[in-house]
Amino acid sequence: MDILIVDDEKSIRENTMIALEAEGHYAEAVDSGRVALLRLKDDDFDLVLLDLRIGEESGLDVLQEIQKRHRNLPVVLFTAYASIDTAVKAMKMGAFDYLEKPFTPEHLRGLLARVEKQRMMKDRIEELEVELVNQSPEPVFESQDSGMREAYDVLFRAAATPASVLILGESGTGKSVVARAIHQRSHLRDKPFVTVHCPSLSKELLESELFGHARGAFTGAIKEKWGKVHAANGGTLFLDEIGELPLDIQPKLLRLLQEREYERVGETKTRQADVRVIAATNRDLKADVESGEFREDLYYRLNVISVDMPPLRMRPQDLQYFANEFLEFFSRQTGRDIKGYSSSAQARISSYDWPGNLRELRNAIERAVILCRGDHIEPEDLPSPNHNGSASGGDSEGSESIHLGGETSIEDLEAEHIRRVLGYAKTMQKAAEILGIDQATLYRKRKRLGLK
Repeated sequence: MDILIVDDEKSIRENTMIALEAEGHYAEAVDSGRVALLRLKDDDFDLVLLDLRIGEESGLDVLQEIQKRHRNLPVVLFTAYASIDTAVKAMKMGAFDYLEKPFTPEHLRGLLARVEKQRMMKDRIEELEVELVNQSPEPVFESQDSGMREAYDVLFRAAATPASVLILGESGTGKSVVARAIHQRSHLRDKPFVTVHCPSLSKELLESELFGHARGAFTGAIKEKWGKVHAANGGTLFLDEIGELPLDIQPKLLRLLQEREYERVGETKTRQADVRVIAATNRDLKADVESGEFREDLYYRLNVISVDMPPLRMRPQDLQYFANEFLEFFSRQTGRDIKGYSSSAQARISSYDWPGNLRELRNAIERAVILCRGDHIEPEDLPSPNHNGSASGGDSEGSESIHLGGETSIEDLEAEHIRRVLGYAKTMQKAAEILGIDQATLYRKRKRLGLK
């Protein structure tokens, strides 16, 4: 955690900082409530340790100001002037807890453990809220395909170990979903699961996103930042599309994997982080190693446990199963009584290649349920069986509601075009090249447009 200490006694500040850093936390200390409020305005902290008497200032007054400006920030009051009345008053005002000075390292560790437990519960609640908002179908880890069953078996047997895992497969095959499932089946299930989307940012910003940066490390770095490695410490770091990781950053990731050490951008201090790494990519990493685009030593370090996720076109029985599951889910979600697929619609589902795999199938069935005119899905509601990535019933210029020159907004045209390109492009890099934009821009557009 990032912890702010507020105390007017220098020895208390220094000793508390030492104790906190020994426990693996970042600590910063100030000697007045006024300065503390300024620091809280500039930076994000996870906890404030606040003295009840700060010179002429009242810690309770400072607590009140913190509660007004940072409602969800836990504050612990400590003081040498402990009393039941003061403790009760502080708790009523919103203090998380109360610690009497002098306190022992054991008392401090116990307090930090309670704060971290509450923090984890809050993060989990937020995660569940996001899942409810997304309202995605429940992930299924069963398959009629022998290759898929073997992949699940290897991944879930490896889940209980600290070994690095590399998940290979085309876009949309469920790599990120199975990565989270590995975490949930591991001994780290109660620890953080942190995702880094490697193609989403420029090299400089991606390095900062991963490792954090010191204040002034580069233009715009007006305050310190703790990266995703720090956030994942003790848990799982999921590197999505690891094949897009710039060469300059790869040695730093290798160091993290081998030595559990890293440095923030613009800083020389070596920091420790114990993370279990799961990586995924739709690229051929062996070919990238041979071409010099990916470090061989990093590849072998990531490739302790490796599986290929078969594309949906190679799993015909699973294809029909998921088509039925998505139909049932979206019919229920939209309140529509769709009874099933016509025989010709089922034939179209079977004949289409689904280059976007489960992601494309999910989007196609959701659209079909929304636009279906009767109580059965018909062929015109589904993608064409040709292999050009079209998602309409054979209309190469646009979907049923998207027509060039028609009453369609530029945003809708852009969204449809990007969706189709993502459906058939084998990699994010290829899709970005086709669209004439960089990968970071493509990632932002996907997020803004709500594309999967």
